[in-house]
Amino acid sequence: MTPSDRELVDALVRARDPRAFEALYDRHTPLMYGLALRLVGGHEGEAREVVQDAWIRAAERLSAFAWQATLSTWLCGVVVNCTRELSRAKGRDLGLNLDDLPLAGDDARLAGTVDRVDLERALAKLPDGYRHVLVLHDVEGFTHDEIGELLGMRPGTSKSQLARARTAMRRLMEEGNRDGT
Repeated sequence: MTPSDRELVDALVRARDPRAFEALYDRHTPLMYGLALRLVGGHEGEAREVVQDAWIRAAERLSAFAWQATLSTWLCGVVVNCTRELSRAKGRDLGLNLDDLPLAGDDARLAGTVDRVDLERALAKLPDGYRHVLVLHDVEGFTHDEIGELLGMRPGTSKSQLARARTAMRRLMEEGNRDGT
């Protein structure tokens, strides 16, 4: 029988069992890495750095984890925070400044066929703030309340930023289709 996250965390916190950490790491790292990779716009080295930092921080704080959310949700929150810190350290703007991006009309539609590479390319071009909200909601399935808590914003702000991020994605996808990229 496979131990639950709670059992593994208990074994790690109480007995410092390295096998428990290894099991948690193997179980949750793919999700954490996928999230980090999208949040940093596809930069693999930065994603690895984020995941490493997230695991260090998580290991230090596991004893205080209150189980008010699933462990994977909490770990994703740690990834989001580490991503934001990395972006600030590299001098990238995390703001959601609407002037940074000309938005298409509300009725804009994607033209042509969309494939995963086109989506990832467009996602990487979004400003960090837009990308974070879009990835957390549309890719990872976080609610606006959870996003608000993770990113330090109101749920209504998350909703409006998601709408703007989707519009920006449509514009980027349309440009990609026109440019043939």
